[in-house]
Amino acid sequence: MSANRLTILRDRAAMLSKARRFFHERGLLEVDCPMLSSYASVDAHIDLIPTKPHGGVTFYLHSSPEYGMKRLLSEGIGDIYQLSHVFRNGESGHKHNPEFMMAEWYRLGFSFQELIQETLDFTRLFLGDLPSTVITYREAFQRYAGFDYLAISENELVTQINRLNIELYPSVIAEGKEAMLNLVLGTVIEPKLGEEGLCALAYYPASQAALAKTCWHGDEEVGERFEVYYKGVELANGYHELTDVVEQRRRLVEANTMRKKLGKDLLPLDERFLQALEQGLPECCGVAVGFDRLMMLRSCSSSIEEVMPYVWDNA
Repeated sequence: MSANRLTILRDRAAMLSKARRFFHERGLLEVDCPMLSSYASVDAHIDLIPTKPHGGVTFYLHSSPEYGMKRLLSEGIGDIYQLSHVFRNGESGHKHNPEFMMAEWYRLGFSFQELIQETLDFTRLFLGDLPSTVITYREAFQRYAGFDYLAISENELVTQINRLNIELYPSVIAEGKEAMLNLVLGTVIEPKLGEEGLCALAYYPASQAALAKTCWHGDEEVGERFEVYYKGVELANGYHELTDVVEQRRRLVEANTMRKKLGKDLLPLDERFLQALEQGLPECCGVAVGFDRLMMLRSCSSSIEEVMPYVWDNA
């Protein structure tokens, strides 16, 4: 083992200890929800890894401990965190591995703004005392892409994408406006976020709220959702958590409908998770942070492969 590799792996172990201390000092309880579930977390663009530990019954390696943690929250456990390996099928590259580590936590009674601040503080634990800015999704499009997505039609959005010299595939056009906005975000905007410090991108379109509540921000209904970036790398994804079981079920069905449109397998809805929402999820905010990406940036590595013991093709 090279001296540099040993140094990085020792630092990884030290940062796991520091992360636990960060949460302990703030009164959060560590939990250890199962990685294997009989139900799936349904997302149109995240593919899970299925397995059959009992023959014919399909289970799924989780892409996040979120559903299990929310079940505990509904039982009254209080503020919690989990450091967990998570799995996403087909994801590999210098910022991706099918198996990676995530720090996820939930805060009862926290405001959306308070969780953004705590997430920035957690990130600074790894990256030092960096300055930070908060920019809305709409402001980011106006500043870096040169248009207001709220004021244009799908056809006008196609014109803007062509102006920006972004390659636009027919499948993206067929998927609709949200897919085209995601294309602009990933191609033009994200590389510019966090150039001088940490950047929190907040208040996504209501149509992209995912598991977040919505609210009115100025003249727009938005999802109370944020992501944190540094040097163009997405590090965190947080929400003011949705507690309405009817709306949550509708969004999951909608995600499955999009999966079908994209030619993907439909996934079973997690009825235990939905029952927990019906029982009563307390008002809370939650966030997931990519531990390996933080380590990559902390060590000035060019790939998460350099900060993990082994990646998928060498495991």
